[in-house]
Amino acid sequence: MLDALTAAQHGEFDVRLPFSRGSGLMAEIARAFNSVVARNEAFTTEIVRLERVVGREGRMTERASLGDVLGSWKTSVNSINALIADLVQPTTEVARVLLAVAEGDLTQKMALEIEGQPVKGEFLRIGTTVNAMVDQLSS
Repeated sequence: MLDALTAAQHGEFDVRLPFSRGSGLMAEIARAFNSVVARNEAFTTEIVRLERVVGREGRMTERASLGDVLGSWKTSVNSINALIADLVQPTTEVARVLLAVAEGDLTQKMALEIEGQPVKGEFLRIGTTVNAMVDQLSS
């Protein structure tokens, strides 16, 4: 049991306790442990999947899903999905303006506020740069 706990502590979530069948305290502990590491393994797999499909393949509509989870698992999944949305919204806004410029429409500018919130950091820098480009091209 200590080996399995140590392995899980070090991020090896494919480890399982073999005596989860039956009844008694040891079986209950094994089932609980196996459930925890299985959830961690599923979470890790989902993060790796998102990195591939959103980050590398550019499929920006993908979101994290672990099924019907509660507590901190649900908070984590919701936070990851919010992060993706926060990255996607300004990206699609830049794409919208660049497409308009490419089609000769120099009236479009990037909104520096999205869903009532001002864009910040690199998104603000990119937005002001895109808007300055549109201004330069239209003058």
